[in-house]
Amino acid sequence: MGAQMMCSFGMAPSALVVLPINRVMTDMMPDANIMDHVPMVNIMPFGACMSIANPTVAAATTAALGVLTPMPCIPNTPSPWVPGALTVLLGNQPALDNVSQLMCVWAGVIQFVTPGEVTVMIP
Repeated sequence: MGAQMMCSFGMAPSALVVLPINRVMTDMMPDANIMDHVPMVNIMPFGACMSIANPTVAAATTAALGVLTPMPCIPNTPSPWVPGALTVLLGNQPALDNVSQLMCVWAGVIQFVTPGEVTVMIP
């Protein structure tokens, strides 16, 4: 919870939101697993999106006669984080670690910039 993320097509960082459903806490904050990928629940917007694969960006760019026009970011992340920490399971799923990545349908790659937890190491 609270780890800072950045999308390769986003213009601003965002913080990971983790609901306490896995019942594993570190420093009173819920820990995340690879299934914490739900847009607008776990993954909040990254400011504006610059991916031409995003239909709203494509439409705005077309309306601007081909000049790339960023539009508000609405993450579209239907698949889980990869690869996760296969050695640690939280809620029967691999825990998230600092090298996990999340793919957005609009061609972005979401990565961690700053971890939300620094007192526990995942092997």
